[in-house]
Amino acid sequence: MEKYIKMKDFKVWRCILKGPTRITISLLNGTIVDKNIEEYTDEKFDKVELQERALATLTMALSPEIAQGFCEYTSAKALWEALIEVYEGNEDMKQSRQDMLRQKFNMFNHILGESLETQLQRFITLTTEMNSAEIMVTRSEINKKLLNSLPKSWDMNMSVIKKTKDLNSLSLAETMAIIKACDLDDKQREINHVNSYSTANLRI
Repeated sequence: MEKYIKMKDFKVWRCILKGPTRITISLLNGTIVDKNIEEYTDEKFDKVELQERALATLTMALSPEIAQGFCEYTSAKALWEALIEVYEGNEDMKQSRQDMLRQKFNMFNHILGESLETQLQRFITLTTEMNSAEIMVTRSEINKKLLNSLPKSWDMNMSVIKKTKDLNSLSLAETMAIIKACDLDDKQREINHVNSYSTANLRI
């Protein structure tokens, strides 16, 4: 969400970080009070509208169920800080989440009976969570983990990929494309084998 807001409107993002600006006026006795809205200049109105837009931008990025739980916050900065506290937590919570994700990564493996597509999707989800948690893992580590987690029947294909491809330079998407291509080749060979066997039986 943070990257999305920055990309769409830097002024909105800056308003979220800096917080709302009070439109004030100094009285003769030195007291500072909120200025009447009737006395706002166009520039002041722009600031108020920007603050409202920042709050609306954050609110619309939340699901209705989540937004309902944060309806008490009336400024974008307060809402943003509350979201950070709830969903990212303090440093101890961040460290615990990182440790958990690293463990999941180290233990990632094929589940008996699951399809290749399901396994790849699980791996994408895991690496996305790791990236969100700011866990740095090299391309080589990611690619090797994925290849080593493939079913036993993939041993030959896995060895070929490791020997013929530079795992340090391949992105995860490229590695998955190679795996899917191997899977299609295997299925095509199986179909060809079945067709050849059927044709041979017909001739007999």
